[in-house]
Amino acid sequence: MKKRVIAAVLACVMGVGLLTGCGSTAESSTTNNGATTESKTEGTATASNENLSGTITFTIWDNNLNDFIESNDMVGKFQEKYPDIDVEIEKIKDDSEYWNAMKMRASANQLPDVMFNKTFTLARFKEYLLDLSDTEAAKNNELAAGYAIDGKILGIPMTSGYEYVYYWKDMFKEAGVEVPTTWGEFEDVAKTLQDYYGKDNANFMAIACGFKDEWPDYPYMEFMPALESGNGQNWNTMATQDEPFSEGTDIYKAYSKAYELFNSGVMGKDPLGMGSDQATALFSSKQAAIIALGDWGLQNIQNQAEDTSELGAFYLPTRNTTSDPYNVIVQGDSFMGVTTHSKNPEAAKAFVEWFYSEDWYPEYLAYISSSSSMTNFPKEKDPILAEADTLCKDKQIITYDGGGDDFTAIQNETTFDYKKLGAEMLTGNFDLDSKMSELNQKWKDARTKLGIQ
Repeated sequence: MKKRVIAAVLACVMGVGLLTGCGSTAESSTTNNGATTESKTEGTATASNENLSGTITFTIWDNNLNDFIESNDMVGKFQEKYPDIDVEIEKIKDDSEYWNAMKMRASANQLPDVMFNKTFTLARFKEYLLDLSDTEAAKNNELAAGYAIDGKILGIPMTSGYEYVYYWKDMFKEAGVEVPTTWGEFEDVAKTLQDYYGKDNANFMAIACGFKDEWPDYPYMEFMPALESGNGQNWNTMATQDEPFSEGTDIYKAYSKAYELFNSGVMGKDPLGMGSDQATALFSSKQAAIIALGDWGLQNIQNQAEDTSELGAFYLPTRNTTSDPYNVIVQGDSFMGVTTHSKNPEAAKAFVEWFYSEDWYPEYLAYISSSSSMTNFPKEKDPILAEADTLCKDKQIITYDGGGDDFTAIQNETTFDYKKLGAEMLTGNFDLDSKMSELNQKWKDARTKLGIQ
């Protein structure tokens, strides 16, 4: 019986890679054991074939997933059922290098047997992914069908991801502020916190965000347009418009809010000089009062903070008034798929089926703070995250789509990078109206050049 786990740190040899995802340090809490296994998946056509053999490679970037795989002997447990299938776990340094590596390997016909995708990369790799619609894992997944491309399920989301604003209750109480329910309140709370704690601590930031890494601004730059419009397909809608960045559009409204917030002083004195890890560490040590991260970020905070008894969470309130809908983003995350480059596709499918079965998924689900994506394995939220639902009983769920073929083609043509744009907003010579006008012209020209209607 072979058990091989390989580590690969690939050099980033391409100048500009694909957009990175929002979960570079993903997943979560060892304290949440809310996963249940009341409804269990029976054996599938693929899983029942114990004569499968061969070697498959499973490539990941998530440190927490890698730790769980190693500490729980995933390969050994899988081989109890499939002794003739050898699984190589390839760990790449981070998500930036992961996407660069996958792009290069796709061109070289060397993709791993099993890979992860994000909502915004499914369309980019669609020609390299096999249809998993006939798997039990896909049938039992509550989100997979909603992300199908051309009627094919090319990836099965490992979790159902919500986005939160984490905050320190005791810091809010001392500064005399309450959890905000509108965007105006959110701005006012942040400014009050900055003034109150910043007067004695020059390094304090009301809102921690690692703009140096660019991607950590995604709650504002990636999701706020969808929250503003209540349209989880907003990127695809933009692909049908010549001037989506014009004043009065949802993206203009969202980016105007983000621009004003970023430049109001609530991000500290040097947000561009701080990366994601540093921002999370400072929040965990209460050198910041607020940080916006997905549910995957809870473990990172819990691992660093001395005490989380005063840690709370609420949903980012982008609405203008309390009479407006309180929109909340939810999305599938970490879409596991089998590539067309696999020399053992049936073995790879068997691995995917096993991963989402009672033999593995419930145990992993109990380890993380993210929500379950599987209807047959429900899970209660961590109490810290559940607080957001208690505070927001009137939330409207917006299922987020990362953008389809047309949007991706226009995005590549225009080099529109919403996360990079957020960091640019903090530079001294940035002018929002000029940038929106520039993007409008590029967008219109790209649609014409590409023949997209």
